[in-house]
Amino acid sequence: MGDYFCLSDCDVIGFDLDHTLCRYHLKETSRLIYESFTRYLVEHKGYDKELLELTPATWDFCFKGLVVDLEDGSLVKLAEDGTVLRFVQTHFTKYYFYDNYFDLPGALLCGRVFDAFHKQGKEVNSEFWKDMIAAIDHNYNTSAFKEDAGTYFPCVKRDPGRYLQPCSDAVKTWLRTMKSAGKVLLLITSSHSDYCRLICQHILGKDFEELFDIIITNALKPGFFSLVPHQRPFRNLVNDEEESEGLPSLDKPGWYSQGNWPHLHELLKTMTGKPEPKVVYFGDSMRSDMFPASSFGKWETVMIVEEMEGEGVPKMKAAKSNQAPVEPLEKKGKFEVSVKLLSITASNQWGSYFVDVQRTAEGDEEVHKLTWCCHCIHKYSTLAIPSVEHIADLPLDYKFPRFSPDKPCTSGYYPRPPDSLLKRFQNQ
Repeated sequence: MGDYFCLSDCDVIGFDLDHTLCRYHLKETSRLIYESFTRYLVEHKGYDKELLELTPATWDFCFKGLVVDLEDGSLVKLAEDGTVLRFVQTHFTKYYFYDNYFDLPGALLCGRVFDAFHKQGKEVNSEFWKDMIAAIDHNYNTSAFKEDAGTYFPCVKRDPGRYLQPCSDAVKTWLRTMKSAGKVLLLITSSHSDYCRLICQHILGKDFEELFDIIITNALKPGFFSLVPHQRPFRNLVNDEEESEGLPSLDKPGWYSQGNWPHLHELLKTMTGKPEPKVVYFGDSMRSDMFPASSFGKWETVMIVEEMEGEGVPKMKAAKSNQAPVEPLEKKGKFEVSVKLLSITASNQWGSYFVDVQRTAEGDEEVHKLTWCCHCIHKYSTLAIPSVEHIADLPLDYKFPRFSPDKPCTSGYYPRPPDSLLKRFQNQ
C-alpha cells in the first residue's frame, strides 16, 4: 500500500452524508433527538415528564464508543485489548455499541428510564422496548418526513439552519474539482431520499445532484456492504417512493434506493473502464462505514473523527462561523429540554476518546492505553480527519501519511494527532 494515501490515485470517491459531508450542530441536534423520543413516551405512553429535564452533568454521561455489557448491564469503555478502562453500572439488558451521534440521545434516555425503574423497584420488560421501538418508528419511519409526523423531521424542515451546517465554498469547489478531474463521485447514505434532498439542498445548494454520479439513499449500511444482491437489490425511486420490484443489476449512473456493494462494484468497473477501480469512502461510523467498506468492499476509508477537535486540533473557520442560531424562549415547546448543553464530543466522566489510563494488576503503576475505538480507527481506516473542511483546500495529489501497523499510532491523523495520542507517544 505504501506509506502515503493520495486522492488523485483514486478512481472513485464516495461519501456518507450525515456527520460526514453534512456536519450537524451537535448540541441542538442531540437535544432534538432526545426530545423526539421522550415527547412520545411522555405524551403517548404516560412516562414521567421529568425525563425531559436534563442538566449539563447528564449530557456529560453521553460518550461515543461505549459498549453495553450483555452479562451484567455495565456501560463500559474498552481498551484496545478488550479490557475495561472505565465503567458505570446501569441496568441495560442488551449488548450494543454506541458509535455515532444519532445513537447517544436514545442511549441516554434508556439509561434514565432504567434508573427510574430501578428506584421504583420495577424491572425493565418487553413493554419498554416496545415503547422505544414505537417512539423510533413514530419519528423516523419512511413516511414520517412526508407526513410531518413526530418531532424530529418537522423541526428540521421548519428551521434546517438550526441543525445543519452548510458546506463551505471550499468543499463545494473541492467536489467539483474531483469530478472535473474524471473521478466518479458517490453519495451513499442510510437516510431516506426526501430527507437526503433536504439536507443536500441546504448544505450544498439546489444543484447538488450535479456533483454526484451516483446517489444511493436508504442504503441500510452495514448491510449494503455485507449482503448479497438478492438479499438487498437496488430499487428505482418515483417521487421518493421505492418501486416494489428490485433491479436485477445496476446498469447506469443515477439515484437509487437500498442496494448492495457487488452490483455497485460492477457498475463502477464499467464507468471507470478498470477491472478493479480504486475506491475511497469517507464516513463517520466504524460499524456502518469504516469496517464494512474496508472489510467487504476492500475500499480505502477516511474516518471523520470530530473528537479530534476537542484535543488540540483547531476548528476550521467555516465551522466556527456556522454556529446554530438561538431560539427565542417564547418558541420553546411545552416539554423543551431545559439545559445549556456542554460539548457533545468530550466528556469529563469518560475521558479521552483515544487514550485512557489503566492501573496495573498490582495497582502501583498507571499505563496509558489506546481505547478500543482508537484501535479500530488505526485498523480499519486509511486516515482520520476532523471534517472534510480540513482537507478541502489541499491539492488532489497531496500525500497523506496513512495508518500502518509498522508505523507509530500517531500516523494517519490529519492535520495532526490528538493531544492524548501525542502525549502517549512521547511518554513511550
